[in-house]
Amino acid sequence: MGLTATMAALVLALLTNSAKSSYDAQRNEVTQLSANIILLDRVLAHYGPETKEARDLVKLSVAGMIDRIWPENRSGRAELAPNAAVAEVFFDKIQELSPQNEVQRSLQAQALKTSIDIGQARLLLLEQGGRSIPMPFLVLLVFWVTIIFLSFGLFAPRNSTVIATLFLCALSVSGAIFLIMELDRPFGGLIQISDTPLRNAIAHLGK
Repeated sequence: MGLTATMAALVLALLTNSAKSSYDAQRNEVTQLSANIILLDRVLAHYGPETKEARDLVKLSVAGMIDRIWPENRSGRAELAPNAAVAEVFFDKIQELSPQNEVQRSLQAQALKTSIDIGQARLLLLEQGGRSIPMPFLVLLVFWVTIIFLSFGLFAPRNSTVIATLFLCALSVSGAIFLIMELDRPFGGLIQISDTPLRNAIAHLGK
């Protein structure tokens, strides 16, 4: 049982590290995505008033992105797939700009590059939206923990103190596994990635 407990602790640590790393990576991507959106808007603003339509499209696109990823109905499923049609229309509008000088040509190139970076970030969020915890690891962990508690109950005296203690310990381990599974769902469940960076980005757009 000591060996089994050691192996269970090792697997639990591996699952925790895997879920936390995946959660942090996606949270950082949302933050970087928000920063790139603000940068794109400022680049377009410096280009000139002819980019107003494109800037309005960016704001509408970000608002739609928030509604799809963080629906008001918490039971709704997050939609991580980007709106390809809107992205293509926006990219075409940037390419259709007619720079009049070297500064505008540089700003147009920067806007195109930032747009591509935003698109890559959206696709990366989509690809990382799956589970990062291998199910066999989770099943094996639950099996080992069940064996450990069965062995404790087999040799422990039958009284209320022992029963309460085993119950609390089992509840603690179950809570840890539950939190790990919640970390593995960063856009749903109890531990969600915040939409604050994107909402802050919207507040800066169009100024």
